[in-house]
Amino acid sequence: MKEKVLFSWSGGKDSALALYELRKRAEYQIAALLTVLTKDYDRTSMHGVRRILLEQQAQSLGFAVEEVPVSRNSSNEEYECKIGEILEKYKAAGVCAVVFGDVFLEDLRKRRENNLSKMEMKGTFPLWKTDTTKLAQTFIGSGFKAVITCIDSDVLDKTFVGRSFDEQFLSELPSGVDPCGENGEFHSFVYDGPIFRDRIEHRTRGVVLREKRFYYCDLVPF
Repeated sequence: MKEKVLFSWSGGKDSALALYELRKRAEYQIAALLTVLTKDYDRTSMHGVRRILLEQQAQSLGFAVEEVPVSRNSSNEEYECKIGEILEKYKAAGVCAVVFGDVFLEDLRKRRENNLSKMEMKGTFPLWKTDTTKLAQTFIGSGFKAVITCIDSDVLDKTFVGRSFDEQFLSELPSGVDPCGENGEFHSFVYDGPIFRDRIEHRTRGVVLREKRFYYCDLVPF
């Protein structure tokens, strides 16, 4: 009998790769994609992608999406309360774990596992401790396509936002920047690849600076 899980879905490359790996295993049944949205902007948190594009991703993947709306400056208490309500609902339906695309951030994993343990649930991490250079190459080599939606201007130039995540992008990353952006250097939106039934058609519409630090590329459905 397959284990029922929720899948933490950001819409970016790490999530896509984790789902790709999970689908190779026969022991899991994904109940839904779990995505946090900043309700003030109606966009995915951190990645800054419009909700309509998230929903097109979910439709192409063949899963329902469970949207978790939080305020722009939400506290940890608000965030954990919102997530807790969703987890309670799915736990009652037989879900016992949440899948994450995290790779090597120990503190983040520990925090996720501690929060889940309070619900008597567990975390699953298909990409954990995989070399991020290898992950980036696997992503590109497997036929995934992604665009960079957000960069941290403390570590990357504005010109990196809005670009395709490809070999050239990787070759131009400054020394010290993780090739998968695992330290938050950049975020992405995956619009095509082997797990999608249909390509998510979109176009770019300008770049904005938020918090005097993060550049976001606005994507709109095509």
